[in-house]
Amino acid sequence: MIFRSNLSLRWKIPLRVMAAVLGTAITVTAALVVWEYDEMRQNLEGHAKSLGRVLANTLVAPVLHDDIWRAYEILQSARETYPAAPELQAEVVLITDADYKVFVSTKPREFPIGSSPATRGGAYAQLRTGMVSGDSMAQRVLEPADSPVYFVMSPLVADGVALGHVILGYSKVSFVPRFVGLVKRAALVTVLVLLIIAPISWVWASRTGEPLLRLADAMRRVPGELEESRLIDLPKSGDEIGQLAEAYQRMVGELRNKQELERQMVVSERLAAVGRLTAGIAHEINNPLGGMLTAMNTYQRHGSGNDPLALSTLSLLERGLTQIRQTVGALLVESKAMDRPFASEDVDDLLILAEAEAHGRGIGVVVESNLDGSLALPATLMRQILLNLLLNAVSAAEEGGGVRLVVELGEKQLHLAVTNDGDYIPQERMDTLFEPFATTSDRGHGLGLWIVYQIVQQLGGEIEVESLPGYTTFKVEIPYGNTV
Repeated sequence: MIFRSNLSLRWKIPLRVMAAVLGTAITVTAALVVWEYDEMRQNLEGHAKSLGRVLANTLVAPVLHDDIWRAYEILQSARETYPAAPELQAEVVLITDADYKVFVSTKPREFPIGSSPATRGGAYAQLRTGMVSGDSMAQRVLEPADSPVYFVMSPLVADGVALGHVILGYSKVSFVPRFVGLVKRAALVTVLVLLIIAPISWVWASRTGEPLLRLADAMRRVPGELEESRLIDLPKSGDEIGQLAEAYQRMVGELRNKQELERQMVVSERLAAVGRLTAGIAHEINNPLGGMLTAMNTYQRHGSGNDPLALSTLSLLERGLTQIRQTVGALLVESKAMDRPFASEDVDDLLILAEAEAHGRGIGVVVESNLDGSLALPATLMRQILLNLLLNAVSAAEEGGGVRLVVELGEKQLHLAVTNDGDYIPQERMDTLFEPFATTSDRGHGLGLWIVYQIVQQLGGEIEVESLPGYTTFKVEIPYGNTV
């Protein structure tokens, strides 16, 4: 049962078709055998009754004259063979007198003259009972129970008096050759039909089952190989298989959207958790750091002594502490006061800063901007977004390559795009691209993109990355109010 259920449709359909053909052939053969038996039985009974009447009429004179030899000759001449229908040949013919004793028979050694057929036992033992119980003047068919022989009895009548009976005995086994021949012919026809049906059903099964097999293969890939399963060629038709394929494609699309949403939620939650942790650490560092800088500033202004070494050391410490403070401040991406709106001059300033970094590596920086005037966006945060993206692009570009900045003012959003050539970002890095300290470069600490992501989120915008061999583009969309 398990083996049958695990069979492929390529085998199930042909096997079921052949099983249907075989079952139909067996049923039709059985019906033909039953019909043939009925027809043979009717023909045999008709022939036996006709022969019995002829013999009864012919044997009246020999019986009246007690001419046993003449009666025997008549019986022998009546037992002609029928090659086309051997079942019509009587196995035994008996002539009995009024006392049911044998007058003459075709088998005198088995049925001697004057003996009773009942001495043979079996069916012949039941024959006398059947002869007595019925109408002695009418033809009858006697079929004793569990007997391989049945009898057709015809009365010998002279002047209205029953002189005896003509008994024809027929073997039921004689029907077997006809039945065997019929079954052989039916089996031959069935085999020929199966030989024709088998390749046809195989082709039909392949055409019918192939779409289902492709669909099953696609479903086996879900959810582990979702993209590969989506690209499998599925049937496009209006029947049930086509409808199932369409439903499967919709299901895969929904699963892809669900996976993408889950991935974004995981990334957002992870970034939020890192942001909260980083902000707490930065605050804890900023408090003593601010106190140290204030103390140094007070000492420099009001302290005694003009020791050059002490002043030089204090200046060095101040620069170092100031750099630490700026780094910590980069971790605290908080909403700042809009000291002034973002303007086209800020783009020019950023170009100057980026070109200074790019010049040393022979990298060209191109800016395309349609910003004319100011926007109701915080200039400090916008400059930080663009500067980080530009410096990252210059760092990732090839020697002698190029970086392009596109600033496009939309109807309700500001579109920014920073593109560089060079190595692309592999897919396995995309999920952690905007996390802090996730860089693989030895020229930075990995905070730039994290800061950009935090600022874009605060401004209600979106950021996305497209990276292929040969180029990488960071796209940022930030909603804005009215231009100034």
